[in-house]
Amino acid sequence: MMKRIMRHYLPKMLFLGLFFYIPFVALAQEDPKVAAKTAKKYMQEAEDALADNDMATAEAYYRKAIAKDPANAEAKYNLGNLYYNKEITGQALERHRAAATTAEEKPLKHDAFHNQGNAYMKQKKYSEAVEAYKQSLRNNPNDDETRYNLALAKKMLEEEQKQGGGGDKNEKDKQEQDKQKQDQKEQQDGEGDKEQSEDGKPEDKEGGDQKEDENKEGEKKKDNAGQPDDKEQQKNEQPKEGEEPKQPQQRPGQLSPQQIKNLLEAMGNEEKKVQEKINAKKAKGMPVQTDKDW
Repeated sequence: MMKRIMRHYLPKMLFLGLFFYIPFVALAQEDPKVAAKTAKKYMQEAEDALADNDMATAEAYYRKAIAKDPANAEAKYNLGNLYYNKEITGQALERHRAAATTAEEKPLKHDAFHNQGNAYMKQKKYSEAVEAYKQSLRNNPNDDETRYNLALAKKMLEEEQKQGGGGDKNEKDKQEQDKQKQDQKEQQDGEGDKEQSEDGKPEDKEGGDQKEDENKEGEKKKDNAGQPDDKEQQKNEQPKEGEEPKQPQQRPGQLSPQQIKNLLEAMGNEEKKVQEKINAKKAKGMPVQTDKDW
């Protein structure tokens, strides 16, 4: 009798367990459409916060939108722009990369790659910027702003390569290393065991010292070849009282501060021209791409 009771009781327990378990599974596996709708609400909250210049709240809502709907490329792109405007370039790059990977539509891919290029330019990673702008143009070959930025990135990369990729810092480091090697060599030449005679006995100290001094004097004359020694040269190079110190010479191929200023002004003028074209298109009722940071 006990077996029969248990046999009927067990299926009922399983049924009740499944009855309570299924709703929890359904809640855990939220409908993607519902998740996407909730993510859009979070994005709207973020936009409202941005309108109030509340960056921290906007960032929090964008993060919530991405967590709710990881496929939301627009939320990743907007969060990248927020980081870019806050000068958090590394985070901006990360979000724009994610947006470009997730986005399915070319216009958003184009904007994400474009802003990647802008972030690389801020980091002075011109080679990476060139590649990012190329990717952007593959998704929209008609964007004049991206074409201009690509040309600028190539120009800056060429200038960097002319300087050997390291500029003044590498040159200074090389000179410091050469100086250290020379000092070490001179120290080793001045040290050593005591001079010994042919029969293995130490030479007379006074005679040895005199011979050593003569050798050093001969080497000094040979090395200098008529040029003043380092101390004398440094003394001559120091500015005299009342004179202004000499400015360091500019290395060949290096942009001067004035050239950099002129280049930045040219960039600003070009950006104004592009913006005027965009405004003209708006006046004619033509669709315009989303503005990008520069």
